[in-house]
Amino acid sequence: MHSIPELIAVSKDSLSHEATAFDALIVVSASPLGDYLDKLALPGDARAVIESVLGADRAFARGAQGPVVLPSAGVPGGRLVLATCNAMGDDTDDVRLVAETVTAAMNRAVAAGARRPMITVATPDDSKYHRALDVAALAALGSQWHALEAREAKKAADPATGVAIVGLDPARATYLRGVELGRALGRDITGTEPERMAPMRAAQLCEASFAGTGVRVKIQTDTSAYPLLSAVARASNVVERHRPCVIELEYTPEDGTFSRTLYLAGKGLTYDTGGADLKVNGAMAGMSRDKGGAGAVAAFVRACAAAKLKGTRVVALLGMVRNSIGEESFVSDEVITSHAGVRVRIGNTDAEGRLVLADLLSDLRGRAKADGGESVIASLATLTGHVIRAFGPYVGAIENKASRDRGIIAQLVDCGERWGEPFEWTRVRREDYAFCAAKTNAEDLVSSNRLASVDTMRGHQGPFAFLDAASGLKGSGLPYVHLDIGGAAFLPLDWQFGRPTSAPCVAMLAWCAGE
Repeated sequence: MHSIPELIAVSKDSLSHEATAFDALIVVSASPLGDYLDKLALPGDARAVIESVLGADRAFARGAQGPVVLPSAGVPGGRLVLATCNAMGDDTDDVRLVAETVTAAMNRAVAAGARRPMITVATPDDSKYHRALDVAALAALGSQWHALEAREAKKAADPATGVAIVGLDPARATYLRGVELGRALGRDITGTEPERMAPMRAAQLCEASFAGTGVRVKIQTDTSAYPLLSAVARASNVVERHRPCVIELEYTPEDGTFSRTLYLAGKGLTYDTGGADLKVNGAMAGMSRDKGGAGAVAAFVRACAAAKLKGTRVVALLGMVRNSIGEESFVSDEVITSHAGVRVRIGNTDAEGRLVLADLLSDLRGRAKADGGESVIASLATLTGHVIRAFGPYVGAIENKASRDRGIIAQLVDCGERWGEPFEWTRVRREDYAFCAAKTNAEDLVSSNRLASVDTMRGHQGPFAFLDAASGLKGSGLPYVHLDIGGAAFLPLDWQFGRPTSAPCVAMLAWCAGE
């Protein structure tokens, strides 16, 4: 498993005393840098060095620059790393600027030889930067993650062993490091190649990662109770290591009390060939990462446990499935009765994620009804290319009326803005239900049309309507939220080589914690 650097909180009052324990000072500031010197925590000769830089290089007074490494005898390790954002005052600016700048500066400091850098951050006095120190801490920790394959091959660079954030509260440091433990697990699940993270190997990773956390882990290797999921996996059953499983995770607060239960379904396609509707023209590259929904859900549950979330119980189902091509492949035109008893006609076997989720959501619907109490059901998936075409690198959020009446996505959107995981928000319409409506009396629903989602009008809203109907959630009165993370699961947005993010794990945890 990934080794997370120690996160240390340093108060401004003890800065001079504690600075000797670190080997670089990273300065991250809005521009112009000279206007923020009084807000920055600068030990020793750091201020004098920065003022000399401003005098010699007007670029630092104008806008975003860096990161640059400067020798300075009076700062930790003799290394001063300067990195500035823009003025951060535009309406379109947000706290992601802090995360991006800290990431770049952290990587530069480590490349220079630092292993325990100290970071000081200055932003404008604007409510949208209220969580800037928290976001900076998560960015610094996250920058040190390396792919599981690289770590196991001993090809990963040595990461920092610790990082200090000046002005961060010690309790927040413990909390945020717990969040990063979750995000690292999500990155490992999402970003690892298809054989190393085949279904049961993902299950084994979860068992190891949740050991000792209090999270209950159950692995279902018999998936016959999930007919749609099992149909997707049919061609993979001929290869033992590719056979499907459902990973069940249950987190309950330590004191055993909670006011609501959050039921989550995560799409975990360990590889998606498209099945009989085979992906062609190079479109299969990166399809081992079609398990980003499962990765984000696992990240969230692990973060809940590490952060000791109070008041919310979480029950999650991760559908780990390989959509293979072969003589046992399910095909278009088949009619399959779902977990909810809905007869689904298959329209395109490359629209497999909604089939996996529909059965899991149906199971969770039954549990929510049986448990009673306040419940929210949500699905997370790298579901459509359309959400990328429509929104780019943002989470596409959509909900039913019961969720909308409670303002769930509105609250998530606010959390995402504060924590640097922004959402785009749409609404389901009558056309979306018409899209998946039965065309004959031989079926109750049609899973999709024959086209890719990017070539389909309302190509990420229609799948929500299908999930709502095929799972039996429609008309149940239960709040249901769907988060399509196809464009947010990697940064930059490169499905084969982008860095997994585990988004929107942080925003979801903030929502649950009331932050």
